[in-house]
Amino acid sequence: MKRPRILVCNDDGIHGPGLTPLVAAMKRLGRVTVSVPEHERSADSHSLTLHKPIRIRKVKEDVYTLNGSPADCARFAILEILKGKVDLVVSGINRGYNLGEDVIYSGTVAAAMEATLLKIPSVAFSLNAEADDYKPAGVVAQRVARQVLRRGLPLGLCLNVNFPAPPKGGYKATVAAKLGRRIYGTDITRRADPRGLEYFWLAGRQVSGIDEPGTDVGAVSHGEVSITPLRIDNTDHAYLQALSSWKF
Repeated sequence: MKRPRILVCNDDGIHGPGLTPLVAAMKRLGRVTVSVPEHERSADSHSLTLHKPIRIRKVKEDVYTLNGSPADCARFAILEILKGKVDLVVSGINRGYNLGEDVIYSGTVAAAMEATLLKIPSVAFSLNAEADDYKPAGVVAQRVARQVLRRGLPLGLCLNVNFPAPPKGGYKATVAAKLGRRIYGTDITRRADPRGLEYFWLAGRQVSGIDEPGTDVGAVSHGEVSITPLRIDNTDHAYLQALSSWKF
């Protein structure tokens, strides 16, 4: 029986701490190819590199780095390296959650979404940034990937999986959850360089979340692994009728 072909991407780059554990987990399921940014590209969102060349470096057999975004890594590997012969794309394991509104900014999720656009089943995996052991997340990631390979996913849909810090003995509960609410700081830090020229930091305090039942934020707050189905179609279908009544 032919082994599945699995593509691993991320946004933390070739040195991301979650890459090796995810690759090891996926190798138990099939043949693995890795395509990741040469440097960390967190919060790159779903950007594509269109105005400069994409350069690729083969690190070793089936492992490649690109000078592009996480979405570039998924797209290039699927279309050029693997010539469309991909059964599953997994992205991660990201250092830090991708919950709620995080999915808008996340390069990890974008790599999975790019695969979804190309009609390849895909899953994004993220872990609490304070955790230093990625192996328990890799164990669950393998289970999720096995189910996706067995069941498939509807076209236009991918899965977003978030792991709390692993408890002793491993994860006990995995729940299907909707996106929750994240709280971002709004402060912009202004500083001056040694020449007196201003520069700014957009990053503020650590992002927090609202613990609501049934959400991904609520699940990880209670030590559960959350799995959220995400769609490419962002249309608010409930509001279409109301919008159609507007007079322009």
